Amino acid sequence: MSRMSLFPLPRIAARALGACLLALAPLVAVAQTGKIAADLQKVISAGTTPAVNFARDVNGVRYVKVLVVSNSTDPELTGLRSAIMSAGGSIYFRYSSVSALAALLPAGKVAGIAARSDVQSISPNRLMTRSASLLENATGTANVRPTGGTTFAQNTGMTGRGIGIAVLDSGIAWQHKAFASDTAGDTRVRESLDLLKAGDAVRVGVKDWTPGIDVSASLYPNSSTMSTWYARVQASWDVKPDLYGHGSHVAAVIAGRGAYQSPDSTGIAPDAQLYNIRVLDANGYGQLSDVLAAIDWVIYNARYKNIRVMNLSLAADSTESYRTDPLARAVRAAVAQGIVVVAAAGNFGVNASGKETYGSVGSPGIEPSVITVGSLNPKGTAARSDDVVNNFSSRGPTRGTFVAADGSKSVDNVLKPDLVAPGNRIVSALGADTQGAGGQWNWLARNYSSLTAVGGAAQGADKALMMLSGTSIAAPAVSGAVALMLQANPGLTPPMVKAILQYSAQPLPGYNLLQQGTGALNVDGAVRLSQALRNDMTQKINNGTPPVPGESLFWYAGAPLPAPQSTINGQTFRWSQMIFAGGNRVLAGPALMSQWQGFYDPRLLWVRDRTRWQNVVWWENTGNLYPKGVVEIAAANTTMVTPGVRSVVELAGSSSLTGASGVFISTAKLASWVAAGSGVALSKGITLSSGLVLSEGLVLSEGLVLSEGLVLSEGLVLSEGLVLSEGLVLSEAGTASPTDARLKNVLGEP
Repeated sequence: MSRMSLFPLPRIAARALGACLLALAPLVAVAQTGKIAADLQKVISAGTTPAVNFARDVNGVRYVKVLVVSNSTDPELTGLRSAIMSAGGSIYFRYSSVSALAALLPAGKVAGIAARSDVQSISPNRLMTRSASLLENATGTANVRPTGGTTFAQNTGMTGRGIGIAVLDSGIAWQHKAFASDTAGDTRVRESLDLLKAGDAVRVGVKDWTPGIDVSASLYPNSSTMSTWYARVQASWDVKPDLYGHGSHVAAVIAGRGAYQSPDSTGIAPDAQLYNIRVLDANGYGQLSDVLAAIDWVIYNARYKNIRVMNLSLAADSTESYRTDPLARAVRAAVAQGIVVVAAAGNFGVNASGKETYGSVGSPGIEPSVITVGSLNPKGTAARSDDVVNNFSSRGPTRGTFVAADGSKSVDNVLKPDLVAPGNRIVSALGADTQGAGGQWNWLARNYSSLTAVGGAAQGADKALMMLSGTSIAAPAVSGAVALMLQANPGLTPPMVKAILQYSAQPLPGYNLLQQGTGALNVDGAVRLSQALRNDMTQKINNGTPPVPGESLFWYAGAPLPAPQSTINGQTFRWSQMIFAGGNRVLAGPALMSQWQGFYDPRLLWVRDRTRWQNVVWWENTGNLYPKGVVEIAAANTTMVTPGVRSVVELAGSSSLTGASGVFISTAKLASWVAAGSGVALSKGITLSSGLVLSEGLVLSEGLVLSEGLVLSEGLVLSEGLVLSEGLVLSEAGTASPTDARLKNVLGEP
């Protein structure tokens, strides 16, 4: 059974299905079984109905709950909906973020639906669970937030004020003192929603496991169906909504105020506004359809509520390509509409035998447009000199497989993670389950008492603290940093935010591109660099006059960039000055920050030689406020990268694990060469013509990433299974058993 994970306990698993866009579409002659997820196919063909959440026998007929993703240009999916109803199914939800349907189908009819040319993939509605101050000092946040006042309102510098952040998790115990506002008795949790079963029959007010129902035709704004749905997902403020405990901890890492006791557990953006969207239950489980519905809600309300950041501290075990994976498609739609999406990489950097595992990043972290965060261990100190990458932190590259119509397969091999952040034994809020006296502690705190052993903490009602570890704790540190960057410069687009974070990151010695991305989170550098750039780029896009590639990112000619270095807690270090682009390219140099690059437009997705445009379709008569769906089409010709930017993949050499070259090259070594001026300056940039990226040898010969996948020397081959070579384990996506020894240590690493 597949489920989703927020932190190194029961693991993440719940692969995503592909998102899509449909319309009337003819059937093809033969069912495309490659479109049906492997675990769904097993349930369909099983002799007896397995005991999984997405299958049940009804009156002697096996039914399955699925997510059907399309490639149609019709955002209402008219033809596909008709086909599902004709097959004796039901439709519970039509998503705007991924152009997909949450549906009930007779198991025997799934192949027929998959055979349609307007169907991209069909996945089961899997269970999902968690992925699995010191923060202010260790990340450099203290550098950009001088204090001295008695309230946060009196603090100067960056606090995240005015920025809305959606937290999709197990809920937020909003009464906890960590979430207090400057107004006595008020909370910075602006809204609470309970989206458990949101993409299922119960929340739309129809009978469950019953064929012949289609509510997706009436999901327009202010319709009775939508009004019923919204009324049912509004969470009660009478009780604390986080019975599991993970969501409150994550939210406080993002925006908690912890100066009320020692140790100070203040988060990164303590003035930010939080939107509590519960997608995981009291045991840390939920459904893929719930997460998709939550992403829909965020997209639907983002402009009105100024939700600029979405944190997904969860990771689904997915073997699908980013092209079809439903979570990847959904967050891509969010990014296209200006929302910065931060996702946990996953906690499967080692296998059950303790061997390092490459290719274990989960979804939606596999999506190229999101910021995928790995975990570092700050060793309990504010000094950065002793920081190491956690062994449990998932390594790249992404290993999603795309199956073409002719049956041929290709592997994504996108460079991930993008960067790492503190995620080991991080102290943050301990949420309790009832109001008033504090109530019973959450599931994690009750079942793992060592998590609550926070030295010096008084552990009073609605003030208690706990420790958690995992990439799902590292991701919110980056989400908080993004809030500070957007406060400093509200005009940054999501791709600009990612580029700035990577460019200003500190490369940790001894770790390669697939272990740490471009390095460790550096809030000081990211904020200073954000402040140096123009703040009207998002406005230009929204006004229909997007920047032109090569356009200056400065307000006036000759404006300087900050020196590419930071001093945090007495240690001075150089920034990486590198970013990932196009899925498999490593670019460098100040031109990245001084000129608008074509791929900084959030609607443009560039991965290797494939570029797609995310076209937002709006509900009629809403003033482009409420999106109906996102249609993915071929991108028009444009310049992706401007002349003057440097390519550095040529410096890395052929990919060799033992030789520490190619994708296994030390990030710090590569950054030192960049600092010395090495790299290939692009005289013509990178241009897009007829949907293909024309480059000047940016794909590393014999190495980094080739069109058919990642090619490694020493005879090591990345495949769909487990390949052992030189002690290296490569997997499809961090699959593990709940009894795995790795999962018993919830306290993190030494």
